[in-house]
Amino acid sequence: MAAVSHLLTAAMALMVASSWLLVAHSADTNRAYSPCSDTTVQRSDCFSFGIAFASRTSFFYNGSQQLSPCDRRLSLSSANSQVAVFRPKVDEISLLTVNTSSFSPDNYGGYMVAFAGRKYAARSVPAFVANSTYTVTSFTLVLELKKGRLQNLYWKRDGCASCSEKSNFVCLNKQDCAIKISDCKNHGGSVDCSLGIQLAFSGTDKHLSVFNSWYEVENLRQYSLYGLYSNLRDSLTSQYNKIF
Repeated sequence: MAAVSHLLTAAMALMVASSWLLVAHSADTNRAYSPCSDTTVQRSDCFSFGIAFASRTSFFYNGSQQLSPCDRRLSLSSANSQVAVFRPKVDEISLLTVNTSSFSPDNYGGYMVAFAGRKYAARSVPAFVANSTYTVTSFTLVLELKKGRLQNLYWKRDGCASCSEKSNFVCLNKQDCAIKISDCKNHGGSVDCSLGIQLAFSGTDKHLSVFNSWYEVENLRQYSLYGLYSNLRDSLTSQYNKIF
């Protein structure tokens, strides 16, 4: 965990949903709290994973091989990077938020990678978050497990369907809804651009029970949920701003 130990100290300021690290669920049997620990889980457990923010090239070793942020060869702790750690409940649809009132992803390279595990390390591809012109505030992340062990983390895109009729959004690369960063509160604007990440699970737990949350997200996509999702994100952000 040496590669991210310094980052985890700073992560607490970013993690709006920090209560997930502090609340013990009575049926939670997973005692692996570090995102760089290997574990297998069942449906009633909680699961720890991290999201690292850095430049896209920072996630590649020798410029070609993408490694997990838990891999010491990346040396992310000495780079211009930050990390947030979450511990959602397995197979529940969760809304994760990262408070950007004092954190600007564009100041840390503008990309993020979700990760967990060391020997059985898994990581997502780098996802664009922000640059000096635009920022993306809404994401869907799926954790894929096999027999309770994490196999993959991947970002699901909706092809900009959620913002097709919103004049203050633009569609980047035909896959991400983005807003002008000058409109964000942390850049002098009036819009709360805190990141909102909808999380779901697919695959099976260590008892071979099948996860359902990703299928539920897919079914819900036929409805217009973007406004509800944005309102919920704003509500959570306001709630945790009172704490931090």
